[in-house]
Amino acid sequence: MSKKSPIISNIIDNLRRVFQILNEQSKKVERETGLTSPQLWAIKTINENSPVNVSDLANKLYLHPATVIGIIDRLEKQDLVTRRRSKDDRRVVWIELTSKGHNLVKSAPEVAQGLLVAGLEEISGNNLIEIDRSMKLLVKIFGAQKTPPKLIRSTEVNVPNDTDIQKSDKRKKLRL
Repeated sequence: MSKKSPIISNIIDNLRRVFQILNEQSKKVERETGLTSPQLWAIKTINENSPVNVSDLANKLYLHPATVIGIIDRLEKQDLVTRRRSKDDRRVVWIELTSKGHNLVKSAPEVAQGLLVAGLEEISGNNLIEIDRSMKLLVKIFGAQKTPPKLIRSTEVNVPNDTDIQKSDKRKKLRL
């Protein structure tokens, strides 16, 4: 047995724990609410920040606006959220919970993504960089660098649309 074996064992066990809790939490959310975890996470975030526009919601969820629009479309079909155009600026659309959405939030379980984001936001910058570096290495080990990131137990894929890419490119040029 090499000196690396116990460390490798710990890494594998910790990955199993993470996968297990994500899977269990997601199943619990679906069972208790009928929503995917990303949908419930969006509803909880809207509840805490209402009214909120798509860009701000996307930033709070660490998702691309195109991904958030798909989630909002599905929540609107279930009468959990409404969209309202701003009276001051017709380009701005405010998202709010309906009474059905408010009732759902009151009894809904915690969402794994929300716990993860809250925990990561509390970690120091240096530790975040270390975690990011390690996660990139794990992704490389699996050969998944080009695999689009799907939201947990959801069909949503968090990839920027062409508009997001163009905006990002413009921001990068402005910083240079």
